[in-house]
Amino acid sequence: MCWSNGYLYERQEAEKMILWLFLAFLQIGALSFGGGYAAMPLLQSIVVDHYHWVSIVDFTNLVTISQMTPGPISINAATFVGEQIFGMGGAIVATLGVVIPSTIFVSILAWLYEKYTDMELLQGILKFLRSVVVAMILSAGITILMSAIFDQATKNVHWRGLIIFIVALVVLRKWKTDPIVVMIGCGVAELISQLVFHLL
Repeated sequence: MCWSNGYLYERQEAEKMILWLFLAFLQIGALSFGGGYAAMPLLQSIVVDHYHWVSIVDFTNLVTISQMTPGPISINAATFVGEQIFGMGGAIVATLGVVIPSTIFVSILAWLYEKYTDMELLQGILKFLRSVVVAMILSAGITILMSAIFDQATKNVHWRGLIIFIVALVVLRKWKTDPIVVMIGCGVAELISQLVFHLL
């Protein structure tokens, strides 16, 4: 009987966690205007700051992994976080949660845009939202940059990370190199520097 009660309790807790996971990513999907990196501040706020499901370091790593894999970064991030929290079931629930709102909203907005595309009010709203999305992307970028170039425990500057960031930025802006190539190159550079550091 005790085992039965314990099993029932664990099952109820599991169902509660799945529900919270779904609702959290439903909120992210519903409020992540702009998509892509614009979703990162809200994702960080809910997953890292509010629920503490992952650390800021793990969050930065998941953003990197999400960028390296095919598909929208917000969906990839949802799948990754869901899997980390609750396995394959969590991955499915989190992904569905983040996809459902945008599917509904985009269907409605596509119809409205087609019908009222020439309205001055609609054009003004879209122009305003573009500025907001840029601010959200900048905010997410600064947070990720800080976690990449500063040690989270000691707050010391991670010089290798800073140098790699500057080199990558120059390569991306000046030569318009494929971001995937730049990420692979930076990963190889960090691996070589780690090997040299340990050998010395």
